Amino acid sequence: MTLTIPDRQNIPENHQWDLSPLFQSDEKWELLFAEIEKEMPRYDSYRGRLAESISVFKEAIEFDLGLSRNLEKLFTYAHLKSDEDKSNQRYLGFHQRALNLYTRSSELSSFITPEIQSIPASIMDVFLRDPGLAEYRFYLEKILRYRPHTLSPEIEQIIAMSGEMSHAASEIFSQLDNADITFGSLTDETGKEVELSHGNFITFLQNRDRGIREKAFFQYYRSYDSHKNTIAAALHYSNKRDCFYSRVRRFENCRRASLFSDDISDEVYDNLIDTVRKNLSPLFRYLDFRKKALCLEELHIYDTYVPMIGTIPFSMSYEEAVDTSVAACAPLGPEYTGTLAKGLLSGWVDRYENRGKRSGAYSSGCYDSPPYILLNYRDDNINSLYTLIHEAGHSMHSWYSNRHQPYVYHDYTIFVAEVASTFNEFLLSHHLLFRYKDDAAMTAYILNREIDNIRGTLFRQCMFAEFEKLSHRHVEENRPLTLEELRRIYRGLLQTYFGGTMTIDDELTLECLRIPHFYSPFYVYKYATGISAAISLARNVLEKGDPARNAYLAFLRLGGSRFPLDELREAGVDMSVPEPVESAIRYFSDCVDRFISIYDGLQQH
Repeated sequence: MTLTIPDRQNIPENHQWDLSPLFQSDEKWELLFAEIEKEMPRYDSYRGRLAESISVFKEAIEFDLGLSRNLEKLFTYAHLKSDEDKSNQRYLGFHQRALNLYTRSSELSSFITPEIQSIPASIMDVFLRDPGLAEYRFYLEKILRYRPHTLSPEIEQIIAMSGEMSHAASEIFSQLDNADITFGSLTDETGKEVELSHGNFITFLQNRDRGIREKAFFQYYRSYDSHKNTIAAALHYSNKRDCFYSRVRRFENCRRASLFSDDISDEVYDNLIDTVRKNLSPLFRYLDFRKKALCLEELHIYDTYVPMIGTIPFSMSYEEAVDTSVAACAPLGPEYTGTLAKGLLSGWVDRYENRGKRSGAYSSGCYDSPPYILLNYRDDNINSLYTLIHEAGHSMHSWYSNRHQPYVYHDYTIFVAEVASTFNEFLLSHHLLFRYKDDAAMTAYILNREIDNIRGTLFRQCMFAEFEKLSHRHVEENRPLTLEELRRIYRGLLQTYFGGTMTIDDELTLECLRIPHFYSPFYVYKYATGISAAISLARNVLEKGDPARNAYLAFLRLGGSRFPLDELREAGVDMSVPEPVESAIRYFSDCVDRFISIYDGLQQH
């Protein structure tokens, strides 16, 4: 009997997220949609008048923010419903309509930014000093930073009009990757036929039977090989989109355009890559040991996920995972853990995979909704436990931010978001290692998982970041970015980051075609900087207690009210220097040494 992925209607209601705080019904969504459409023409009443008086200026800002707030509510519901089942045409339509409405709103409001930037400094200085605008000072300062990169109102309107079609490459990839592509079925170790999917691919790669994980790897990538030219074209034109917008806005390159909004210098990005490249030896030592411990003549990528401690079966229900996550977060205090427990069990989370559901996991919401979490949870995969506490970190960040910041500053940047999520993962590892401190086998198992987690979040994401840098440079320098060139770039990086410790199968060069984050330019480096900052901050909380905890919770409350590097300095870590990345790699190295020692001891017994 083949175990198939259930349809959406067969998922129990208590395993789904509760979207009623957003809208009680689709009809309520339609009413807000109509209301926004009716309100949007009011933008014209402010055009050309922003310098007229402080009262008109403030009224225009508050109208724009209010409309944006409602648009976010509308869009959040549409994209969550669409992600429940990407083949559901009704909610795909909702999503497309919400995007279209957002684009039309952007067109009508496109005059606001250039008009603010054109206000003479003498007038703007008076505005910024006015107590009635104090709440918006940082918001306005961020807009004024863009003066050199903002064009005439007419050109800004044209750019805004292009917003919807600029998502074409990403939408095509998403539909192909989540709705159309299939991977066939595999026979598992019990003799059952199981449908291969995004959700269980890693589970297959963790199988003790090398034949099963090898077959899963090649079968999975065979599907990408069948679509490689289409996906390569989508990625190429996504990069071209990035290049177009960076040139239109007079940035030096795509990366500078992406980093500018967070006030992140190129040195932060380059320091990350340089520091990791100079400190790859602990990774090589681990991979060499893995090859030896698994008694392999050659190590392949499908050998790098299987737990090396094979005598420890893992199984944890979703409810048990919530209990474990709450216990791990105890150092953050009762408000944090009480809110977390209630949310994870009472409607925040869409727990399990169903046919057509978006792959992977995320935390998403808006100012007027709970901080929802999409999962594809599996009881038999420890990665699901880590994914739960990771996304819970995002959601708790949103919960604190939404309660302590006005709407204008509630939306924190991805740069700090990845700190909150990986901070929680560090706490989980610390909790599990303490829980099983007298069990050498379980300790080794958890250390193995911790090592592989850091390997994936720091080293792998850094490699992805370098791939983005190199692939965008091709487009910027007007060089062709063909399928073969993408694979050549990626193979070179695989060889560098694995240092000859692993045999690079040709199929692995297709990995660059299946990473959805590449359609959000220069995003993935934030995972690597995030885990580096998180390790430093979590150690502070565990070692220093209340002062460090209070500083961390204060950081969560900041939302987007400051630039991310400034927020992290307030929390206690400086990401403008290499030290946090070096410290994270030292921690990784210590885990490798400890793991090897325990593993060798277990083998002797």
